[in-house]
Amino acid sequence: MRKVIDTFLEKALIIIFSIMLFSVIWQVFSRFLLKSPSTITDEISSFSLIWLGLLGAAYATGKRLHLAIDLIPGHIIAKKQQLYDGIIHGAVLIFGFLVMVVGGTRLCWLTFVFQQKSATLEIPLGFIYLVIPISGLLVCYYSIEILLRKKRF
Repeated sequence: MRKVIDTFLEKALIIIFSIMLFSVIWQVFSRFLLKSPSTITDEISSFSLIWLGLLGAAYATGKRLHLAIDLIPGHIIAKKQQLYDGIIHGAVLIFGFLVMVVGGTRLCWLTFVFQQKSATLEIPLGFIYLVIPISGLLVCYYSIEILLRKKRF
């Protein structure tokens, strides 16, 4: 299951990055060479940046690629290091669920209820913000998987 999710996220991140890159290049080309700036590329690049950042954060959580700052010296014995890691991954799990899944779902619901749409493309913002609970679920999945694999849960 994890390999399928990792592969899907890798491909999705490449596609989203390509869309963002193309929209920025098109914006520069149309603005400076054609003297007629595109109106939709700002929204496309902004929305793709949101999706890229949040899905990338979930992917980095699963691959354990996030930066970590050791606040506790490396002299900790192995048993306490496991406890420390368990607390960190537990906190990530709680944050992912409460803030991203619960809060993100509420945000999506509110934007659909109030029928908020993007200015240029008129896309319901709930679809744009849907990435928050999706990436939150992925963060939760990866955190649980790491905790179970390390037997710290």
